[in-house]
Formats: sequence, structure tokens, C-alpha cells
Amino acid sequence: MGLLVDGKWQDKWYDTSKNEGKFEREAAKLRSWVTPDGSAGLTGDAGFKAQSGRYHLYVSLACPWAHRALIFRALKGLGDHISVSVVSPDMLENGWTFDTSNGSSGDDLYDFNFMHQVYTLNDSDYSGRVTVPVLWDKQQKKIVSNESSEIIRMFNHAFNDITGNHDDYYPKSLRADIDKINEFVYQNINNGVYRCGFATTQDAYEQAYDALFASLDEVEAILQKSLYLVGDNISEADWRLFTTLIRFDAVYFGHFKCNKRSIEDYPNLANYLRALYQWPSVANTVDFSHIKRHYYYSHMMINPTQVVPKGPNIDYWSAHNRGGVR
Repeated sequence: MGLLVDGKWQDKWYDTSKNEGKFEREAAKLRSWVTPDGSAGLTGDAGFKAQSGRYHLYVSLACPWAHRALIFRALKGLGDHISVSVVSPDMLENGWTFDTSNGSSGDDLYDFNFMHQVYTLNDSDYSGRVTVPVLWDKQQKKIVSNESSEIIRMFNHAFNDITGNHDDYYPKSLRADIDKINEFVYQNINNGVYRCGFATTQDAYEQAYDALFASLDEVEAILQKSLYLVGDNISEADWRLFTTLIRFDAVYFGHFKCNKRSIEDYPNLANYLRALYQWPSVANTVDFSHIKRHYYYSHMMINPTQVVPKGPNIDYWSAHNRGGVR
């Protein structure tokens, strides 16, 4: 992440000075939709028809929001239809980069050096956050969306007639329940770990910390009674939680001071996490080397030594030994 202001790169992308030390995330601004026929979606412009080979996904393997998009690309069989570029895990003075000597695949479309060049190709006057994921339209040479929650819904539905994959992770009958749990998880867990890690006052940190662990306790109780967050059918809500859970013990527990309990200390959450990790094609979207390198090396305001820990060494292929419902 980062910020372009009047064409100049700013490496500070959040400001807690006006919010009593509390971290607040700015909403995504580029929010059109790919649809089966190219009609307008819920927001943004029309003209983005689902077509094989037309779209490109820019991601970081470290970023939980980008990880959502990679998971849905895998789940929905879109690998042969939507190409991908991966940025380097290091996000320093130039933001996300395409440094192929340091973990990036390179920019397969334009051979750019920096992610912010993609944003300014889309709009030469762009000022704002430079985030991933980005869904890019190769045909119009413009950004469709940089909002991960909406990109995954496009992937869930728009390309079904192309792939023949009609698995639905956001079924109409469960949408109200999914939306409700998504909001709870986003505010208190997905974003809650960042509110802990980027808090700049003790009070702001403790408020976020208490809300985070109260929420994890609540999810643990839900999973005592059901396999997934919304009954016995896996849904979008589970994958949105997964990308935080898989990073929790490796990064958030220590780096973001979320250290009341690890996920391994929760019997139901630990087993649930393993079930999701072992879902076909999902483990291949997880890269702990990128995850740990990004957080510990890039967040110098939290970890000025940039030392990256070797552990923990958790085997998500083996059964959790603390019991639980599975």
C-alpha cells in the first residue's frame, strides 16, 4: 500500500493523528464490475464483459485482501482465463514493486517497475492509495476495480458460463446471513488485527485488542455448533476470515501484538483453519515466506530492525491435537 499525492509517492498510507491513535482504513475508490453481458454492476461504469483472457489480476502474496481474490480465482477455475502478476513482498519507499530479484513475478503486461505506475496508466492525475488487488482490463487498458470484496463476487458469478463452474459462495438464500457475519468479521478481526498493530496510543490498542479476542471467542463458539460460519455450507464468509486466520500465528500474534491467544489455542478455529487450508487448490495460494517478509521487513515503524522471525513452524496438513468439532 501507499499513497500518490499530486504525482508524488508517499510511503505513509494511514494517519492516526486525528483519531486518538486509532487506525482507520480508507475505502477503495475504483469500483466497476465485470458482468456476464458487460452491463453496469452495483457501482462504477458499464462495459466490462466477462471474457476469457481479457482481464489481469495484480496481487501480493502477503496481502490478505489480495489473497481473497487469488483464492476465488482458484476455486472458480479461472486460472486459464485471468492472468496474474505478483508484486515483491517488500513495500518500502516506492510502495509495491515488481522487483523480480526479490520475489516478484514482474509485470507481465507493461514491464513496469512499480505498482503505482499501473494506477497512473489508468489515470494520469490519480491521487490516492495504491493497493492490491487490482483487476485490470487489458482491452480498455484501465482498472476495473481495486476493491477485493467486490472482485471476489465478480469471480464467484460473472465467468460461470465461460468456466462451467457454477459453485456459488454467495447464494441468494444466505446473503443476509453472509453479509451480517462479513461485517462482524471485517470490523473486529480482518481489520481488527490492523487496528491493534497500527494503534499509536495504549488506549486505542487495548480497545482493538479486546474487540479482536471477544470476536475470536464468538467465532470459536459458532464453530462449536457448525462446520462453517453460515451453517454447514462453505461460503464467501469463510474465505474472507481464512486470509486473516492463516496469517495470525505467523504475523499478527507477535508483530501486531495480538498475543492473548494464538489460533492454535482455539480447538475449533484451529481445525476449521486446517479444513480451509486443505480445500482443493487453496494451499497453493498461501506463501508464508512472502507473508512474513512483507510484514516484518516493510513495517519499519513497528519493527525497525527488519529482522524476520524463522517460526512458527505449524503443519496445517496434520490434524490439530486439541480436539474440537472436526
